[in-house]
Amino acid sequence: MTDTARCPAHAPADHPKIPADKVGVLFANLGTPDDTDYWSMRRYLNEFLSDKRVIDYPSWKWQPLLQLIILTKRPFSSGAAYRSIWNTEKDESPLMTITKDQTAALDTALSDLYGDNVMVDFCMRYGNPSTESKVRKMVAAGCTKILFVPLYPQYAGATSGTANDQFFRALMKEKWQPAARTIQPYFDSPAYIDALAQSVERAYGQLDKRPDILVVSYHGMPKRYLLEGDPYHCQCQKTTRLLTERLGWPNTDITTTFQSVFGPEEWLKPYTVDHVADLAREGKKNIAVIAPAFSADCIETLEEINEEIRESFEHAGGEVFTYIPCLNDDPAHIAALVDLVKQNLNGWLS
Repeated sequence: MTDTARCPAHAPADHPKIPADKVGVLFANLGTPDDTDYWSMRRYLNEFLSDKRVIDYPSWKWQPLLQLIILTKRPFSSGAAYRSIWNTEKDESPLMTITKDQTAALDTALSDLYGDNVMVDFCMRYGNPSTESKVRKMVAAGCTKILFVPLYPQYAGATSGTANDQFFRALMKEKWQPAARTIQPYFDSPAYIDALAQSVERAYGQLDKRPDILVVSYHGMPKRYLLEGDPYHCQCQKTTRLLTERLGWPNTDITTTFQSVFGPEEWLKPYTVDHVADLAREGKKNIAVIAPAFSADCIETLEEINEEIRESFEHAGGEVFTYIPCLNDDPAHIAALVDLVKQNLNGWLS
C-alpha cells in the first residue's frame, strides 16, 4: 500500500505526518495454537475455554476444573490431533494457511474495487494474530473506519458474538476510536448458498456413485443456549433448507446434524458422530458430509469429521465416506465475501 502520510493543511512544518484516511476491512476467525507442544496448546485452550461466551458456568465452579484437570490432560490429546493435520511445510495449522490465502484473495479483489482507500487484514479471536494487534495496526495506518467481518455464516454467541466482543474491547484501548461496523450473519445469502451448492455439485460430479445422503454437519452448542435465545440452530436449519432448494433435491437426500459435543449438558441433536453410525446401520453405506458453518477447514473438519466421524461410520458398517471440503479460498466463496463487504461498505466507500 502506498504511503500517503502528510502534514495536515495549515499545520506548522514540524507537525507529524498523518496517514491518509482509509477504511479497514478486518476478517476474523476462531483461532489456532502457535504450535502443537503442550504449553502452546495449553495457552490456546485456556484462552478459548475461559471465554464466558463459550463456557458460561460461574468462574468459581469452572476455573478450578479447567485449570487443575482439563488443562492438565487436554493439551496432550489436542496437540496430537493438531499434529495429525499440521501444515509442516509452513509450520502452522491449516486454518492459518487457509485464512492467509483467503485474505490475500480478498485483498486483491477489494483493492481492485477501492484502490488504496481500503486496508484488508485478518485476526483470530484466540491466539495470534490477536484482534487487538490488528485493530492497532489499522488505526496506526490511518483507518478512521473499520468493518469487522467474523467469518461465521450463522450467528452464535460463542462465535460471532465473542469475536465482536473482542473487537469492541480492542476499540476501547484506542485514544481516537475509528467508526466501526459489524456484519449481519450471511447464512441465507444467495451467493453463499450458491457457493455451497457448487461445492456439492463439484464433489458429486467426481464420484463414481452418488452418495445415499448428504450429511450437513454444523458445530454444536448446548441446547440451553437455543432456549435462551441464541438464533444459531434456526439459522443452520435455514441454510440446509436453502441449500436443498438450490440443489433441487428431495428432503430425503439431505440431513442436518451437529458435532463437537463437549461437557455434560445436552447439545443440539442429532449428534453427527452418532447419526452417521445410525445411517450405516440403516443401510446407507455411501454418504457425503459437508460443514457449512466453517468458512475454512480446521481441526473440527480435517480431524473430527474426516477422522473421528468417518471412523464411527465405518465401524457401523459404512463403506464410502466422502468429506466435501469447506469453501476456503474457492473463487465463488471469495466472490460471496466480497459481495458481503460491498453491501456493508455502503456510505463509506463507493
